Amino acid sequence: MKQLKEFTIPFVGLKEGKHLFDYSIDQTFFNHFEYEDFNSCDIKVNLTFVKKSTLLELNFEISGTVNVNCDVTNEPFDLPIETSFDLVVKFGDEYNDDYIDILIITHGEYEVNIQQYIYESIVLALPSKRIHPGVEDGTLDSDILDKLDELSPRLKDKKEDKEETDPRWNTLKKLLTDK
Repeated sequence: MKQLKEFTIPFVGLKEGKHLFDYSIDQTFFNHFEYEDFNSCDIKVNLTFVKKSTLLELNFEISGTVNVNCDVTNEPFDLPIETSFDLVVKFGDEYNDDYIDILIITHGEYEVNIQQYIYESIVLALPSKRIHPGVEDGTLDSDILDKLDELSPRLKDKKEDKEETDPRWNTLKKLLTDK
């Protein structure tokens, strides 16, 4: 996958210490990854980049909203997301990204690309089932919800249930209560 230049940090020219980077993520970022679950998005990424003599520490703070379709009604709604992620970049003999929060790059590297970590953090911050808030509190008026309510099984009234009981069982029920 082609790397986006704005998410590449050349750390060789940076002094040791804390550096702050801000990114604004929109739908074109996810189009680059061919991820089509979002209708639109407005996400801010605040990256605290700490350069030390032997390693790099990255702290991602991600917040914003994504417009997704409800899994129950297919109605679009804005889903707020907020997450954070820490990444440690170490230097070694060969590239290794097997660990979740540790990245090992070769000694000769002079820059690190963070686009994959931002993408994965945002996608993993989403709930597995996306339900419109109007469905949960009952304020959403949707044709699909009306149809689901119409087709849902109904519980019979207790009076009807008593009338349909076979009278031969009543004597056996008395045995349970006559203890």
